[in-house]
Amino acid sequence: MDELKSEKREIVKLLILNSKNILIKILDVALGSGNFATLEPKNVLVEPIKLQAQKIILVHNHPSGDPTPSKGDFQVTDRIYECADLMGITLLDHIIIGKNGYKSVFEK
Repeated sequence: MDELKSEKREIVKLLILNSKNILIKILDVALGSGNFATLEPKNVLVEPIKLQAQKIILVHNHPSGDPTPSKGDFQVTDRIYECADLMGITLLDHIIIGKNGYKSVFEK
């Protein structure tokens, strides 16, 4: 995940886990511009559904270096949370990585 810290554009990664929180796979699900990435629930959920995964974690960087979640981060997290729940998949967290740290969207 170190490449997320120095990346000049947003990259969204998906960690796919089984019911015991064991990592099954890590995928890049979106590649954005300098300040946002378009993240569609269908792109996030297709692989976990194929793998019959139980849980997922989203991780993305903020090229500005500030890991504080944006309004858009909260909105997309809510949308993916609801869609995943309909599919029987639990979104455990959405973590944003900045220059000197990270924050969870679920902290607020």
